[in-house]
Amino acid sequence: MPSFDLVSKLDMGEMKNVVNMAQKQLQARYDFKGSNASFDLKESVIEIKAEDETKMRAALDILRTQMAKRNIGMKSMEVGEVEPSGNRMYKQELKLKMGIDKENGKLINRLVKDSKSKVTSAYMDEKIRLTSKNIDDLQEMYRMLREHEEVKIDLQMENMKRD
Repeated sequence: MPSFDLVSKLDMGEMKNVVNMAQKQLQARYDFKGSNASFDLKESVIEIKAEDETKMRAALDILRTQMAKRNIGMKSMEVGEVEPSGNRMYKQELKLKMGIDKENGKLINRLVKDSKSKVTSAYMDEKIRLTSKNIDDLQEMYRMLREHEEVKIDLQMENMKRD
């Protein structure tokens, strides 16, 4: 019976490349000349620093553009509030989301059951195994879950097995 695992992974090597390329683009832009705006990647948090909220929005837009170029989903990042950090600077934390927690696992299982398709799902330690008799049903379910507005994480397909 065909099956695959639904996972939420983030390649940290690619994320480092995204932050480095965004930093280079930030330094090259005319509207950031003489600015102390920067990106800083610490474990699973990206910190953006800038002088004002307009530059914060522009820096976040640069980061998102670089993520799109490297095929990293926007749902893999939780954007925090812009806060003053002292010394006339603002900061914003972006938390990187990896793995499917139990809450999202329950949500995905419920969405699979509510879809009335012939696909079954099982939550297994930060991944969900989807199985069905028909591979087209599996692919349709994957597409539906990726595009569903309630699913707030970036999903990937892994370990595809065919009969």
